[in-house]
Amino acid sequence: MPEKIQTDTDISEEKILEELGGPRQLIGWQGALIFVIGLAWSLFQLSLASVLILNSTLIRSIHLAFAFSIVYISYPVFKKPRLSGVLSSVTKRERFHPFELIIAIIAVIMALYIALDYTGIAERIGSPIPRDRAFGILLFVMLLEAARRVVGPALPVLASLFTLYAFFGPYMPSLIAFKGISLDRFLGQITMSTEGIFGVPLGVSANIVFLFVLFGSMLEKAGGGNYFIQLSTSLLGSFRGGPAKAAILSSGLTGMINGSSIANVVTTGTFTIPLMKSVGYPPKKAGAIEVASSVGGQLMPPIMGAAAFIMAEYVNLPYIEVVKAAFLPAFVAYSALFYISHLEACKLGLQGLPRSELPRFIPTFVSGLHYLIPIGVLIYKLVFLRHTPESSAFLATIFLAVLILVQEPVKAGIAGHPLLPAFRKGVILLFDGLVQGARNNVTVAVACASAGIIVGIVTMGPGGMLTEAVSYISGGNIYLLLFITAIACLILGMGLPTTANYIVMASLTAPIIVQVGGAAGLIVPLMAAHLFVFYFGILADDTPPVGLAAYAAAAIAKSDPIATGVQGFTYDIRTAVLPFMFIFNTELILWDITSWPVIIMLFLTAAFGGLTFASATQNWLITRNRWYETIGLLAVTLISFQPQIPAMLFGYEMKYLSYFLAFGLWGLVYFSQRLRIQKTA
Repeated sequence: MPEKIQTDTDISEEKILEELGGPRQLIGWQGALIFVIGLAWSLFQLSLASVLILNSTLIRSIHLAFAFSIVYISYPVFKKPRLSGVLSSVTKRERFHPFELIIAIIAVIMALYIALDYTGIAERIGSPIPRDRAFGILLFVMLLEAARRVVGPALPVLASLFTLYAFFGPYMPSLIAFKGISLDRFLGQITMSTEGIFGVPLGVSANIVFLFVLFGSMLEKAGGGNYFIQLSTSLLGSFRGGPAKAAILSSGLTGMINGSSIANVVTTGTFTIPLMKSVGYPPKKAGAIEVASSVGGQLMPPIMGAAAFIMAEYVNLPYIEVVKAAFLPAFVAYSALFYISHLEACKLGLQGLPRSELPRFIPTFVSGLHYLIPIGVLIYKLVFLRHTPESSAFLATIFLAVLILVQEPVKAGIAGHPLLPAFRKGVILLFDGLVQGARNNVTVAVACASAGIIVGIVTMGPGGMLTEAVSYISGGNIYLLLFITAIACLILGMGLPTTANYIVMASLTAPIIVQVGGAAGLIVPLMAAHLFVFYFGILADDTPPVGLAAYAAAAIAKSDPIATGVQGFTYDIRTAVLPFMFIFNTELILWDITSWPVIIMLFLTAAFGGLTFASATQNWLITRNRWYETIGLLAVTLISFQPQIPAMLFGYEMKYLSYFLAFGLWGLVYFSQRLRIQKTA
């Protein structure tokens, strides 16, 4: 578990990320080296989306090589100094040792081996020569070490356990035993083909995810993140508990473009958490609201997170279909979180900020309209023109690059300042954004490659055994299977990033959910099963005791990380219930729904169910709930999300009667509390 972050003084974004195991902040020639590598990586990826045509295996190999070069230079062997004497230099955070540069070069060669001898390797798949074995084993080791440095020990340990299982399958208990594999077959599958390390997840990272991460990083450097914060504050800051509502909106907008809960916390939280505390939110609740809204950012279409792009490949559907399926649940999750912040403000008796202390909305909105141009280009191409994600992200990034170069001279011209220094500043911002985008993609690239080991092993035979084992443990019961899957996602997510967690769990459990559901007479679309895993993988980011997003928020709020994580998890229960709901009612992911009146009705009733569930879990509607009122609100929630249940119980077919029943039951609870308030007034 991460060590408690020092919170007795103000902590910068860089310090928070460093405490959480982030990269070194190198200076001098070493900083220049990282700058050049990052810039080259971003330019390479942009060229792939425009003019450069390469074999997919070569692209993945070069992509991983760039990631290795940054990892072995930027990330020390240990987060904290643990070695003394000569070896202490490899743990320093201000510079790297020349020996580490040699290791980085070796790692890069290992990643590039499949590209350097592509024809030869393709001809001897399944029959590796001694050189193939040596390079393959070294690549395997280098990748696991890179994963340990970047995402922690959980992923390499899990990959190692699967590897041991692959070799010792014949000696396992009969339930999970299989014939095992040889070293040559293992290396051929994992290191010499596109079924392991260089598989689909790394391919999605190289072709699609990098461009979206780059777009988000450049928009942040250009000032887009600060614009969203100021805009949200000017719009919502004066309402009851306004700073919390502003935090939710700004984190949702930021998460829509960066897809990282921890990055979301440290960028928006440094402003929104102190603002929430200033109007009376306790530190742990201020941190928890920021965590819940930042974690939910990965659910926000159109970008979501890296795992969403991989999901599109796994379910073999256009990415826009993933966006469509995720839109309604994301809307429900965020509207419920808005309501939770309002309920907390009511319980604490809080007000908003005075208008005089807030930026004016119209001037604030107009001041950043140019940031909406590249976002508009991205959404228009992705959603309306249905172009590929990579071409959409590329064009949006080009618009953003032009914006960065132009905005500083325009500001200087309006203010009457010299144009040349302003243009120079724009160039520096552009280069910084390109480099930051590369550095931000390291985690995704390494996690995807490492998870590819597990996926590759599963496809060699153990997958069938594990599927049977999970099905046996659940007893063919879809409810128990979903519960086991959710708990496994949360546990794995304590040590795995969302992307790796999704890849592993989706490979193991998504097909089983579809199969067991079908055996029980329940049609579960593959999309619903994958979204189920995706949601619980995201929720792991604030699951105690390890949720790193909660640790980052606690550092800013100066609160206890565990208490902040627990509080954040209570807020995120609203999100945890949604996957169970759309498994049994696929209308909630708009599956086979094309009628706009039906879609509008689904949005209204689902949002109503989400708000009611928030009232039940927060024990407050217009005053504190009594136990039977909470039961009534939970019943309203269930009927709103699953209108077929009363129909099955009472034998009628019109689900609209179920909605009237839900509204009526909610009205009884509301008027019960209203009468109680009047009696005590």
